Amino acid sequence: MRGAARAAGLTLLALATACGGGGPDEVAVNSDPAKISAAPAAGVVAPAKVEVIAGLTGCEADIRIEADELRQGACTTADGGYLITTFPEEKLKETWLDSASVYGGTYLVGTRWVVSAEPEMLEKFRGKLGGTVRELRGIGPDPGAS
Repeated sequence: MRGAARAAGLTLLALATACGGGGPDEVAVNSDPAKISAAPAAGVVAPAKVEVIAGLTGCEADIRIEADELRQGACTTADGGYLITTFPEEKLKETWLDSASVYGGTYLVGTRWVVSAEPEMLEKFRGKLGGTVRELRGIGPDPGAS
């Protein structure tokens, strides 16, 4: 069971980065604090449950991964597709984000949950869910550096 959960986690990472909005030209390892935005003033915080977060964003999630370490649902709307991943513990979310930083991308991050989508969608969702938009950079040389 543990091996299956790890395999599911690796599959999740590949899927999340495909929808994460990051490109091959994003290259720093850590997120840039200047690219992090705060939660809305209202202080709205979505619960860490895929189905509830999906409902708040206007979709009914198709659960793709159900493991001890995480749950993930895929959503498709007229605006595009996105992934919602929830975690039973905050430290598992942070571990997942550390792994995702290798691939880069932009994510909406809350308490025990992450939404992977295009940056424009994430800003719209942030108003409904709260959380913080984090831009993670992939590894490799910086194409802007000389």
